Amino acid sequence: MERGSAYHHGNLRETLIEEGIALLAESAGGDISLRQLARRVGVTANATYRHFANKNALLAALAAEGFRRLQEGQGEAVRLADPGQGLREAGLAYLRFAWRHPALFRLMFGPTLSHQGDEELTRVAAASFRALRSAVAVARGVDEEAAGVEGATLRTWGLVHGLSHLMLDGQFGWRAESPLAVAEQALTDAVDGPL
Repeated sequence: MERGSAYHHGNLRETLIEEGIALLAESAGGDISLRQLARRVGVTANATYRHFANKNALLAALAAEGFRRLQEGQGEAVRLADPGQGLREAGLAYLRFAWRHPALFRLMFGPTLSHQGDEELTRVAAASFRALRSAVAVARGVDEEAAGVEGATLRTWGLVHGLSHLMLDGQFGWRAESPLAVAEQALTDAVDGPL
């Protein structure tokens, strides 16, 4: 769909989510409104309320789609990885997702939606964590329910998530390489060492 063109057919909810993600990326501070989105898509503001009760419902849907895309990217990275490199590749996919979609990434993990209790968002965020736990278990050569997997998963997530925020917040500016390259190297060094 061309930017600014009127919506004519298809699935309005999917169009609103797709254009909402694009609008989020373009907005200063990641702030968007249903009216702004309706104008962009070419529908009335009332049409958006048929799919999203309010702005928080829209933001939750955008975040849920972000988790789906993140999980899909990580899954693809793991599938294409050399044996034994799946966890590292999943982590690199996480960093690249954050780098390419900073506003969406911040929405997914930020305080705006953390206490909202949206069922779809809760479900896809939990599925994303389970996929990471599975990758950690495979990397350790154990069952997902084995002792220590949960802790190792939290440490792994903390590492990649912390690097993502340091990268996005400009904390690697003192290095000559791009922030993404610095974060990728730090992750590679950490994962290639002992778990």
